[in-house]
Amino acid sequence: MLAFLFGIFAGALLPVQTSVNTRLRLSVGAPLLASLISFAVGTLSLFVASWISSGHPLPNFSTTAGHPWWIFGGGALGVVVLTGNILLFPRVGSVQTVILPVAGQIFMGLLIDALGLFNAPQLNLSATRVAGALAVLLGALLVVGMIGRKREVATSADGGGQWLWRTFGLVMGACGATQTAVNGHLGTILGSAVGSALTSFSIGVLCLLVLVLLTRTPWRGVAKPSQGNNPWWMWSGGVLGATLVFANAFLAPTLGTGLTVVLTLSGMMAASLMIDVFGLLGSAKVKIRPTQLLGLLVIIIGVILIRLF
Repeated sequence: MLAFLFGIFAGALLPVQTSVNTRLRLSVGAPLLASLISFAVGTLSLFVASWISSGHPLPNFSTTAGHPWWIFGGGALGVVVLTGNILLFPRVGSVQTVILPVAGQIFMGLLIDALGLFNAPQLNLSATRVAGALAVLLGALLVVGMIGRKREVATSADGGGQWLWRTFGLVMGACGATQTAVNGHLGTILGSAVGSALTSFSIGVLCLLVLVLLTRTPWRGVAKPSQGNNPWWMWSGGVLGATLVFANAFLAPTLGTGLTVVLTLSGMMAASLMIDVFGLLGSAKVKIRPTQLLGLLVIIIGVILIRLF
């Protein structure tokens, strides 16, 4: 039960991290720079956590000898998801930018469990687990407003181009679920979920640094907004992201990739609504709709179906 709640809590950190990193972006000026700073802060926090928990600042990588190369791929997969959101949003709109990766995550998670991919614990793909996954997807559609109101229209790409970007959104989600499984297996090999998260974040920092250099993104310093000062919490996104990656690495070997993904997504949807309703972290207040509450209920039902059957 504690693992169940921890997964939901970790997922709830994701929209908070998004809001925090969005505020950081206002000050540093570029999304990639904000992401790089966030990943660097997360890496530093995991470095300290690894030192405190194990007595050593770095994991014992000698245990990885003889294992496949892909155990170190979690960081690169995380960067694909992070950068993909930046690319996807202006082309398909905000709603589809949420829903497409969610769909990809859910069904890739179940596929990983069913086939035991990436050395994940193999779980039977029963009809009730599939029904639970569909319920979570339906609930997500209700929460983000794709059902029960006018569809969002994106005009930045042509019809054929949009379908390519939608496919990319599904692939992004699949990368997110794969990252959960890969980091979970690496944590088992290292004997430390913290060590796995630290490795993933370190590789992510290197990938983002390469992207910043390739795109020649200029560093303009940390600017202040026209009114007020930079809040201290805008630097905390990396710590929140590190907690989420640690949770995935810790939970996936025990609960399975599919359930871990669904739990974190459930927390994400619930926290997103809370941020909108109360206008937290500088966001505008948005009135909650009955269909969104219904969506949360449907998500809970879906989680129960996947967990108990």
